[in-house]
Amino acid sequence: SEMEIKPVISVSKVSKRFDTKTVLNDVSFSLNEKNSFVALLGRSGCGKTTLLRLLAGLLTPDDGIIYLNGEVVSQNGRLLVPPHKRKIGFIFQDLALFPHFTVFENIAFGLKANKMAEYKNMTSVMMERLNIVSLAKNYPNELSGGQQQLVALARTMVLDPGIILMDEPLTNLDVKVKRSIISILLELREERARTFIIVTHDHADAFNLADKIILLDNGKIVDDGTPREIWNSNVEFTRDFIELDQTNISVSSAPTD
Repeated sequence: SEMEIKPVISVSKVSKRFDTKTVLNDVSFSLNEKNSFVALLGRSGCGKTTLLRLLAGLLTPDDGIIYLNGEVVSQNGRLLVPPHKRKIGFIFQDLALFPHFTVFENIAFGLKANKMAEYKNMTSVMMERLNIVSLAKNYPNELSGGQQQLVALARTMVLDPGIILMDEPLTNLDVKVKRSIISILLELREERARTFIIVTHDHADAFNLADKIILLDNGKIVDDGTPREIWNSNVEFTRDFIELDQTNISVSSAPTD
């Protein structure tokens, strides 16, 4: 019999409450392709960051099951696999760079913690890869927002996770910097089968990056599909969401085949 293909990520009937507020309500989706780029799109407070934290294992669902690579990692209030065992990279919105470490030390941190003898070489290769070699001796507070984002990305990618979760990675970056980071992310994904999931409230960014968009509103998935399907969606919420944003969108981010 053919081997059963295990989804890379499967979220089944997941709900999350904080006190009396339901932040995610019966959310289900699955990703079968390793090489995919998913955008969790929606307004502030719709539950997308909570969903990202559930995938990382920083939160546990009150109801429902989360599978990573076919393994149950969280179930009905129980955390079965802790964050550090999930082979996941998580880039927080505040980046969480170590202020007293240089760029080099920030990127090398996880490798050294894992006792990788090759850490110097691996760190240098990753810095070259992201064009930040010249920043090696700088400290985070000496960097621009775009440079900090690249350091956070390098620190995560050097550990070679199969799944990379990013919370609002393109917020507050100017257009030119944003473009270069988008092209780097797409290259990193092409290089090896990896799954990227980013949270964003900007559908232009979602269209520029993702091959699958999951649109959330009020703790529920209201639409999902390829950028083209979302662009042409008949779901009223989706049409309104894109229409509202139409003023910020250039024709170039309308999806092409």
